[in-house]
Parts: sequence; C-alpha cells; structure tokens
Amino acid sequence: MTHILHRQIHTVLPVAVGGKGVELFDAEGNAYIDASGGAAVSCLGHGHPDVIAAIHAQADALAFAHTGFFTSEPAERLADLLVANAPEGLDHVYFVSGGSEAVETALKMARQYFVEIGEPQRCKIIAREQSYHGNTVGALSAGGNLMRRALYQPMLLETHHIPPCYAYRHQRPGETDEAYAERAAGALEAKLLELGPETVMAFVAETVVGATAGVVPPVADYFKRIRAICDRYGVLLILDEVMCGMGRTGTLFACEQDGVIPDLVTVAKGLGGGYQPIGAVLLSDEIYRGFAEGSGSFQHGHTYMGHPMACAAALAVQEVIRRDDLLANVRAMGVALKERLGARFGDHRFVGDIRGRGLFVGLELVRDRDTKEPFDLALKVHARVKRAAMMRGLMVYPSGGTVDGVHGDHVLLAPPFISSIATIDAIVARLGDALDAAVLDTDIQGTA
Repeated sequence: MTHILHRQIHTVLPVAVGGKGVELFDAEGNAYIDASGGAAVSCLGHGHPDVIAAIHAQADALAFAHTGFFTSEPAERLADLLVANAPEGLDHVYFVSGGSEAVETALKMARQYFVEIGEPQRCKIIAREQSYHGNTVGALSAGGNLMRRALYQPMLLETHHIPPCYAYRHQRPGETDEAYAERAAGALEAKLLELGPETVMAFVAETVVGATAGVVPPVADYFKRIRAICDRYGVLLILDEVMCGMGRTGTLFACEQDGVIPDLVTVAKGLGGGYQPIGAVLLSDEIYRGFAEGSGSFQHGHTYMGHPMACAAALAVQEVIRRDDLLANVRAMGVALKERLGARFGDHRFVGDIRGRGLFVGLELVRDRDTKEPFDLALKVHARVKRAAMMRGLMVYPSGGTVDGVHGDHVLLAPPFISSIATIDAIVARLGDALDAAVLDTDIQGTA
C-alpha cells in the first residue's frame, strides 16, 4: 500500500535505493543502465562525488535565503557562468525550480516586456504542433501535445499552432532540405499575417523537439529563417531548451549549432543534472532594459527561485562538465551511438527513422517502413518497449502520439555525458533485445 499518488495508479514501481555512474539500483538488487537520463536529466549520471560534496558544503553554509531579501554566492556564480557561455546578448538569468516554471516565466517576461515598451496589444503566442513545453497552464497552453492538453483544454490560454519542422513526416518526396526549411518556416509568417503581427508577442519552439515527437532536429537553415521572420515583425523568439540544452546535443546551448540567438531561452534538466530541482530563463539585455527602465521589476516570483542548494549543485554540475571536457565526449559518443543504432536498427522492419544530435537520439517505430504507417494505437507499443527494456536492465524513454498527438510510437535515448563506448554498446544491445521482444509479440505480428 502506498500513500503516494503515482503517475500510474495501478503500476507497481521498483524502489530506487542507489545510483553510481550510469546505473541505478533498486531494492531487489537489480541494476539499470540509465540510457534516458530519467527524462534527459541525469547528464553526469548518479552519485558524482564532486556534486555531492558541493551540496554538502552548501548545506553546511546556507540552506535557504529568500530572494526577496538576499542573493547568494552560488546563484551569482552560476549566473556568471551561464552568461559567460551563452550566445551573445543573453546577459541576464532568472532562476526557477524546473522546466515548466521556466517556460511559464518566459511567457510572462514576453508579455510584460511589450507592456513596458508601450505595445500592450501584443499578447498572442504562436507555437508548434507536436511540441512539449511543460505542464503548468501557460506552458501546457503553448505546447502542442494533444494528449496532455485534452483534459485541460477548457482551462488553457488561447495559443496558435503551426506545423513542426519534422522532416521524416512532412518533407515531400524530392524536396530538398533547404526548400523544406523555407516551407516549414513560412508557416510562421503565414500565421503572423493571419493573426495580425502587431498582436503577437512570441513564437515558442524547442530547438530540438524532445518527448512529444521523439528527438526531431531542425532541417537546414530553418531557425535562421524563423529568426528573420520574428525580427521582421517584432516578435520575440523563445527557444525551449529544457530537454535539449545544457550540453545534451554537444554544445552547451543547442541553438549554437543553428547559428541563431533567441530573445529568451529556457533551460532545466541538464542544468542541475537531477541533483537538485532547478531551471532558468536567460534573457536578452533588451528585455532586461525594458523592465529596468519601465516599472523597475519583473512581476513574477516563486518561493524557491535562486535556491542556494539548487544553485550550488547546478554550479558543480556545470563546472565538472567544463573541467572534464564532457561536451567533447557527448559529441564523440553521440557519433558512436548513431553508428551503432544504424548498424543494429537500420534495416529493422519496425524502425522507420533514427535521428538526433549528440547524446539525444530518437527511434521512430512504424508498422510499415515503406508507408511509414504507425502501429495500431491500442497495441501501446511504446509501453511494451519500456517494460521489455526494464526487464533487461535498461531505462529508455518511449512515448506514444509521435505522429499527430494520437498515433505513433518512439523511443528517446539521452544517456549521461560520462558514457563510454562500452556503455553505448550495452545500451544498443539491450535495446535491440527489448525492441525485438516488444514488437515481435504474436498479437503485434498479426497486425503487421
């Protein structure tokens, strides 16, 4: 009997009792390779001594000081480190406790900025279908995850959605990457003109789409085109890097690889590596000056923002990543992971696409490779894969609704930055066995 309202009420979960490196351990003595970092969180793996020492030292010195009264050394140092390594012009940081809070905060920043500069008519948000931006009301409103939105639809803010840049599903036969990027980005301009660009405050997008569509990177110069459209109409660009940022794709900010600088960028997950709950919004100096020269404050706040323990943990995580040159390892192991996945699943009957950047990779599962037809929804193939993987000592992050919010299945991989070739080999081998066991069941075979 548990008194916890778990995510799935009728599921009995193993009890996690420890973790070391890339593995977690349960109370029954089973070990699991954390090939998804939980939900792309545990970038340094588990039990890293330097991070634990930093948390311990901060607890000894100062556990909590409310930001209405004090700042703290770890918060100031973490902000300095983030700004020093952020795209040029992102000069200020606002700390929160997680990804949903970060997106909610960025939306409020966009709104207040336009009020401060005398454009209060700008209040509309444009985002993309098949996106995920968090579970608070504002963040859920911006997101395009139909399954997560459905129950709360009557409560959500009005948000306008355009198709994603999702080459596997939406690029036309014979269409070049450049032509597809132009067409996909053009949907934003069309929506702006439909709504009246003077009423729109922000376009929100994941730089690399995460959980909803299964790691979908942009094509060609898509985001450069998006940036130009936003600039043309005075719309703020909010990039959501809660899942794909903080080194996950091989650069600290995923947008570095696209050559664009957003007005606001949200980070979380890999910021603190799971050692403490923390997220952040980085904002441009222009937005900061809008607040500073206007009302003199940002009308928002949370009790635990800038928490000294959380900031100390995140600072230690980021310092270890820099000291040990782990982004180079992310890039190298990312290449190895894609190569080994290609060798194992490139001709697999039920794997339609392998995609991603760095140690952030997705496999889209299909009933028919030629037509890209997804599996029957009722089969819940993603859930079968998760169970089969756990039975083999492997944690992966499968989800459904990949294609349109209802149909489709994928598996997301986001192993720790400390992964070795041996770790990558073990992940691919165990995933191969798990996927075969899940999709070769008799009842699935009968539908194929």
